[in-house]
Amino acid sequence: MENHTLHSWMDSVEPFLAPLVDTAGSFTELTGVPVDLPTALFLRAQLAGLERPSRTSANGSCHLLRTADGWAAVNLARPDDLAAVPAFLALLGSPDEPEGLHAAVRRNTATEVAEAARLLGIAAAVPGSAQGGRPAVHAERWGERRIRAMPGIRVVDFSALWAGPLCARLLGLAGARVVKVESATRPDGARYGTPAFYRWLHDGHDSVVVDFVPGALDEIVAEADVVIEASRPRALRRLGLRAEEFLAARPGRVWVGITGYGRENDRIAFGDDAAVAGGLTGHDPDGDPVFLGDALADPVTGVFAAQAVARSLAEGGGELLCVSMAACAATLADARTWAQPPC
Repeated sequence: MENHTLHSWMDSVEPFLAPLVDTAGSFTELTGVPVDLPTALFLRAQLAGLERPSRTSANGSCHLLRTADGWAAVNLARPDDLAAVPAFLALLGSPDEPEGLHAAVRRNTATEVAEAARLLGIAAAVPGSAQGGRPAVHAERWGERRIRAMPGIRVVDFSALWAGPLCARLLGLAGARVVKVESATRPDGARYGTPAFYRWLHDGHDSVVVDFVPGALDEIVAEADVVIEASRPRALRRLGLRAEEFLAARPGRVWVGITGYGRENDRIAFGDDAAVAGGLTGHDPDGDPVFLGDALADPVTGVFAAQAVARSLAEGGGELLCVSMAACAATLADARTWAQPPC
């Protein structure tokens, strides 16, 4: 694909972009670093040669399925998810369904489908279910303020895949020193995707691989000014990492927790199903939902998170920034809804 294709992908999301344009512009005002939104949103699709999605996501893992009362998105993103499909069918009351998942889902409501998926740890969403809820970024103060310039700030990035690494990339472009930390037994799954995209996300960052056991991360975190993570809080606590203690230990620090639906919610999410939950979808000629772009909630969240960090540092830090992927998507979808002219 040529570069103009990046901009052609933008056509389908243009009606939603005003909040993201404003957020990217704020990041630029705070740091002096421009955000190329077509590249941030669609470079992965371009490099991987992905086609525009319809009822199946661009990467092929997430499916919009008709239910008894509407639609649900079910994301079979991992081998374990595919292995859980028989159990999923059983929960839907169709253990011997010869026609497969589509027929079983059609016999249940969208809420029932999403709940059955949640019980099995499968990412799923009802379209628009996250609209009108929590803000994209919720800030909690746990430490004292100390204003720091971005250049020289040390960022430790425990996140994986796309949203957190994009946040780290933007902070790195603004002068922060970024260290990517991976588990020796569970490396970043993005390494198995498009190599050129992985290199783009992590260009210029240091990389550390360690065993994620209690105490192993203490020294790494002790040197950090900013931590980016996308884990359940209880998983980090088992490793001895607590955001509140990190923030209280030294003035001016910032902790970014990226989750699907908020740190208090254990539901998992990936970019496509989180976008659906936020209502960030298109419609076919019949008015039924279709996916927009490629896992849109991921890059949208990365931009929101980077701006939140830059804003917090400029105001002295000391904050825990809770960034919800579904809420970031909903912020864009909600803005488009309110921008619609009256009938």
